[in-house]
Amino acid sequence: MIHTKRMYILLSCVLAFVACKNTEKKKDLPGMELREHIDRFVPVELSVDCSFLSERDREALNHLYEAARFIDEIYLRQVWNNNPALLEKLRADTSTLGKLRLQYFLINMGPWSQLDGGTAFIDGVPPTQPPHANFYPLDMSKEEFLRWIETLSSSEREEATGFFTVIRRTPQGTLRTVPYSVEYGEWLEPAAKELEKAANLTTYPSLKKYLQLRAKAFRTNDYYESDCAWLELDAPIDVTIGPYETYMDKLFGYKAAFEAFITIRDNEATKKLTTFVKHLQDIENNLPIEPKYRNPKIAPMAPIRVVDVLFATGDGNSGVQTAAFNLPNDERILLEKGAKRVMLKNIQEAKFNNILVPIAHTVLDTSQYRAVSFDAFFTHILAHELVHGLGPHSITVEGRATTVRKELKELYSTIEEAKADITGLFALQYLIDRGILPTTLEEEMYVTFLASMFRSVRFGITEAHGRGVALQFNYLTLEGAIGIDDPHNKFRINIEKAKEATRKLASEILTLQAEGSYRKAKALVDRFAILHPAMERALTGLRHIPIDIQPRYRNVPPKAGSIR
Repeated sequence: MIHTKRMYILLSCVLAFVACKNTEKKKDLPGMELREHIDRFVPVELSVDCSFLSERDREALNHLYEAARFIDEIYLRQVWNNNPALLEKLRADTSTLGKLRLQYFLINMGPWSQLDGGTAFIDGVPPTQPPHANFYPLDMSKEEFLRWIETLSSSEREEATGFFTVIRRTPQGTLRTVPYSVEYGEWLEPAAKELEKAANLTTYPSLKKYLQLRAKAFRTNDYYESDCAWLELDAPIDVTIGPYETYMDKLFGYKAAFEAFITIRDNEATKKLTTFVKHLQDIENNLPIEPKYRNPKIAPMAPIRVVDVLFATGDGNSGVQTAAFNLPNDERILLEKGAKRVMLKNIQEAKFNNILVPIAHTVLDTSQYRAVSFDAFFTHILAHELVHGLGPHSITVEGRATTVRKELKELYSTIEEAKADITGLFALQYLIDRGILPTTLEEEMYVTFLASMFRSVRFGITEAHGRGVALQFNYLTLEGAIGIDDPHNKFRINIEKAKEATRKLASEILTLQAEGSYRKAKALVDRFAILHPAMERALTGLRHIPIDIQPRYRNVPPKAGSIR
């Protein structure tokens, strides 16, 4: 935490200096600072060709867009209970400063800057984003929750720690669970109706089935059946909508945030990647952990989809944009059927061209930056998503059946993201060594990964992905895999040392996950998930490069009164 603050204090001082040099009126400084914050997100126009779809399916898309808009309404309330009132207040302020505040609020979907450790940029709100979000009472401590669940039956405890409930207080002040279907019914019901309208129009049977079952899930709070149907979805229109990721729950990592991705599948790119699925069991069988911790038979279904995004809302369009996702997170489904990996190709291309290439030219040793390639960037993201489904998930600790997520609590997301990154590198090297992938990928893979570390850590090391990258950077540097030219702030990777360090760190992370060891996870995070001084210095030289993209979805018609 200290290192995160130090990095952003330094960046803020630079921004303030620039602002002061360009204005003589001190009262304009807040607006200048906001403008600088907003400019960290470069606007990118995204348009996808849907002309091949039938008229009925194009009409179905319009209903899917409407359903996705309701997801924004729910997510807004999940971030903070006062968000809707604040949004209306910001919309009413038509001053230049007011418009900037509204613009940055919509980027973050709240009054806290995600790139700055969740610090407030608007007066009258908590100074930092509450770790509770709006999933738990703000006055509830972790200790109170843990004492309370000990009084519950096993089924009640599952509900309290499950993905799809919020925790509220009774009139007597005790804790209780409320299903999402009740808490967000005002928006889930009309969203369900839009999904049903789209289902009645689409010409694709698997999409029809998924939308009907997802509409049912919105009403019943039982997502199992519709998640299974989502895994089987095989249509040019690929939809992901509902509660999924748990990053916003910084107390325990239990509660799922709502998101929506309306996409078009890239059939040609998808076919090229199916070869990876054939080797997943082989990779699992050779993970760098004790054989007893490996899965003798991974779930049979692990589809990969490459898609272009038409529209994203909720957690899918808040702050830093995701480049891919690996869902669902329900351990029951992961064991029975596996997970689907969805690669957002147009998002990845925009990030690579607008962010990663300029970073590589700035921070990498001149002998290596030419090795940076989109193919390596795309392939490692794919490997990252694939290995989320490998390794330990459901485990036994002291004779007790549990999951890695529940044992590692708030550390789970950081550890899991680091695991996916580093074990993804291990998996790609394994396939290269066996001639399944070309040897020409090896240098590109490690060099591109090094450059991408600087891209990811700029998200902030209070965020799971950035924190996980800081952990890996420090570990690999300690092992001699990353070399630093201090006077010039240039970095290079030693590929042979990187291979060994990758295996070593992957083994350490996978083993602590298999053991469900919160103690080991905390020790690893406390030691390594901090900002390295050399990386901190290099970040100041990247301030002219945007940190992420701000998508503008040109396929979606604007709608008055909607959040986006």
